[in-house]
Amino acid sequence: MAAYTTIDNPELYFQCKIWSGNATDDTSITLDGSENMQPDFVWTKRRNASTNHDLWDAVRGALEQIASNNTEAEATISSSLKSFNSDGFTVGTNTNLNASGGTYVAWCWKESATAGFDIVAYTGSGSAHTISHSLSAVPSVVILKGRSFGDGWGQYHKTSGNPAILAFDGDVADRYSSKWGPFFNSTAPTSSVFSVGTDTAINTSSGTHIAYLFAEKQGFSKFGSYKGNGNADGPFVFTGMRPAYVVVRRTDSAENWFVFDNKRDTFNPEDTFIRPNLTNADADESGGALDFLSNGFKIRNSGDSFNNSSGTYVFMAFAEQPFVNSNGVPGNAR
Repeated sequence: MAAYTTIDNPELYFQCKIWSGNATDDTSITLDGSENMQPDFVWTKRRNASTNHDLWDAVRGALEQIASNNTEAEATISSSLKSFNSDGFTVGTNTNLNASGGTYVAWCWKESATAGFDIVAYTGSGSAHTISHSLSAVPSVVILKGRSFGDGWGQYHKTSGNPAILAFDGDVADRYSSKWGPFFNSTAPTSSVFSVGTDTAINTSSGTHIAYLFAEKQGFSKFGSYKGNGNADGPFVFTGMRPAYVVVRRTDSAENWFVFDNKRDTFNPEDTFIRPNLTNADADESGGALDFLSNGFKIRNSGDSFNNSSGTYVFMAFAEQPFVNSNGVPGNAR
């Protein structure tokens, strides 16, 4: 059997963590994987209350927060995520991260060209231009946000046809026709640069911005699209790995984003979801939404959010284990 990955242990580059708050300052949150991983990008959400989705990264620095569910500028929160550690992170007493009785989830990535993830800070010019990145591969997903001012998110997502231009901070349909030029200068990213247009959300003159770029790595990450069939026996989506994390978004109609992971649901079906464009707490999909399989995921729901018969959907997936490792050994199912 052929090798499907060069990353035999995805825990070196991506891990999911759940924890309960204790309202104690300087609480260390240690990742659960068998290998230490110092995260460079941590996305946190309180699960049992209506709060922001808080995004933190080592390029902007600890304490510096932006939220996927709103358009606000970057905020410095002294009691929030205080450091990125050798195997996790430290939180203060902020209730979004560490309230007594609070339950939380974090999705954590390590910046690495090997794993296809780069974080780029840049200053806007107001004119269309290119910005260098360090992936040495063509990004499949580029996510942009202004830091020094309030404005919307921009997201490029490569699909089998035209790219999807979306935003975390809303539930509108695919913005391709109106935003492809202003956001990305009608130019797909390359192995060394990505392009920005003149839209102020992603290129305000003298404004500071942040970009998260993801390139697909076989057996570790997969970015693509699928068509719904309107049946509870929904489509199977091949990813080349058993997912630890899957985010799904319908692009041809106004729908929410949905995130599933292997820590909030440890067995199939995956029914616990959270929505990056909303402040809502965890919710459950009656009957389950999808299954995590050894080589992908399968939709188990006929609802419009995941599987409308005429719907098109984009997804991002990161691995718990590769379908086949570098020695040709196949992975197991859940």
